[in-house]
Amino acid sequence: MKAAVINFSGNVGKSTIATHLLMPRIKDAEFFAIESINSDENQDGEKMRGKHFGQLQEYMMTIDAAVVDIGASNVEEFIKLMQQYRGSHEEFDYFVVPVVKEGKQQRDTVATIQALSAMGVPAKKIRVIFNKLEADETLEEAFAPMLAFYETEKRFTLKPKAMLHASDIYQGLRALNISVTDLLNDPTDYRALLREAKTLEEKSPHASMISLKRLATSAQENLDEVFTALFSK
Repeated sequence: MKAAVINFSGNVGKSTIATHLLMPRIKDAEFFAIESINSDENQDGEKMRGKHFGQLQEYMMTIDAAVVDIGASNVEEFIKLMQQYRGSHEEFDYFVVPVVKEGKQQRDTVATIQALSAMGVPAKKIRVIFNKLEADETLEEAFAPMLAFYETEKRFTLKPKAMLHASDIYQGLRALNISVTDLLNDPTDYRALLREAKTLEEKSPHASMISLKRLATSAQENLDEVFTALFSK
């Protein structure tokens, strides 16, 4: 499977979804972060050059699995280049579009889906993840504009169970630079280390890791559910 994580808007969780949802579950996937793909020639890292896109889409033809995380500063250029390299969108099996409940992000998500659809990406290849849903919120309440857009235009495949719940785990793991899966596979006995520690300063990091592992267990269950729902036929 080759999936692009894309949205015109920032702050919708693209990197979280690429790192914690897709990479651990797509077998042998190679990871590409488009935010810095041309950082050697463009110090700002804000615009993807055509030759880089050409190299990327050619390489995509040679592999079976990939996750491409397209940073907000490169999305418009990425889509323009897909239009120039006519048919290059066919190298992706899915375009994963995360959305959060804020109004601007929902409007940007609609614009993203419309842009993908306009270049010929079929609705069956555009999958939306409803991200950062609070425990006391419903899909209908938080994402009414997205659901209304779906009802009128049907430009994406609606998977109502593809709901990623808000969790402090993702912010905690960002500092550690590991995934939820990595944390759960960590064999370290933090409880034993906690017992052995003598001072509060020594105990605190071990207590934090125990707490993160507890959060990771519920987050992993949610991620499994979302992945299954997102790519069901």
